[in-house]
Amino acid sequence: MTPPQTENRKGGRTRRVVVSAVLAVTLSAGGAAAWALDRFVIPHAQITNVSEYEASQAGTTTNSSTDETSTDTSASAVVTDTSYTSGDTGVTVSTVTTGSGDDTVTYYVADVVLDDATTLKSAFAEDTYGGNITENTSAIAEDHNAIFAINGDYYGFRDTGIVIRNGVVYRDEGARQGLAFYKDGTVKVYDETSTTAEQLIADGVWNTLSFGPSLLDNGQIASGIEDVEVDTNFGNHSIQGEQPRTAVGVIDDNHLVFVVVDGRSPGYSAGVTMTGLAQIMKDLGATTAYNIDGGGSSTMYFNGSLVNNPLGENKERGTSDILYIAQS
Repeated sequence: MTPPQTENRKGGRTRRVVVSAVLAVTLSAGGAAAWALDRFVIPHAQITNVSEYEASQAGTTTNSSTDETSTDTSASAVVTDTSYTSGDTGVTVSTVTTGSGDDTVTYYVADVVLDDATTLKSAFAEDTYGGNITENTSAIAEDHNAIFAINGDYYGFRDTGIVIRNGVVYRDEGARQGLAFYKDGTVKVYDETSTTAEQLIADGVWNTLSFGPSLLDNGQIASGIEDVEVDTNFGNHSIQGEQPRTAVGVIDDNHLVFVVVDGRSPGYSAGVTMTGLAQIMKDLGATTAYNIDGGGSSTMYFNGSLVNNPLGENKERGTSDILYIAQS
């Protein structure tokens, strides 16, 4: 679903510069190939040092009482191999395996309770907003002191969708079903084409994801989800069949469930269809659930390590962004 990422963390940025230089030469030749390279491969940074940029935006930092709470609870944070607790925030990670032989499916579940909705944050690869800028989920997580993280919606592979992250608007090009995380702890699927980023901010939205489709309608498996096309990008139309997948589910206000399904690895995990993913989310008790970027990008990270085994190779593929919880 997303283009392959071949660089590792060490030396990756240097290689990207070299690759970009070579591609720039190719671009000068013109034609469709040059356009495709520019559109889908060459990095285009629009905002660098995003952390500093977000801190400079009015209303994007937590209030003093929240900061004090984080300070007061940091000493009581408890981490085990599969759980994290700090104050009223908790993460519990579990592994589920079903089926047998080539029909085996292995997926990973993170049950997350937040003390405050803004505890769940977003971060961009290389702390930079723009197109075709990627980094491994674990690398982005480490840069932001994350105890838990999953891959995001790979916003940088498309130029449409509403992108609001940590209360800051980055893009306002509604195109599909989106998912909105509100500061009051609610999470809703919405139609991007019927609103604006400005209105969402006014309504209290903290983060958005733009991928889809929505998997559940009032707790029931949504119809037509096997036929959805995420967008019209070349090579990214279809998300059908048994695939590695990542999804977000809503149990209640400030109570979420994240699922990463491994796939394309017969005997370990075949992956699931969109309907199969919806069934997993329903069985976990979610009333709302939403599919985000999958394939080789599907990654869950906890306490310094990969939780899942991407493509059965224990090797990550880069992504544009993550959702994460920072360690207190």
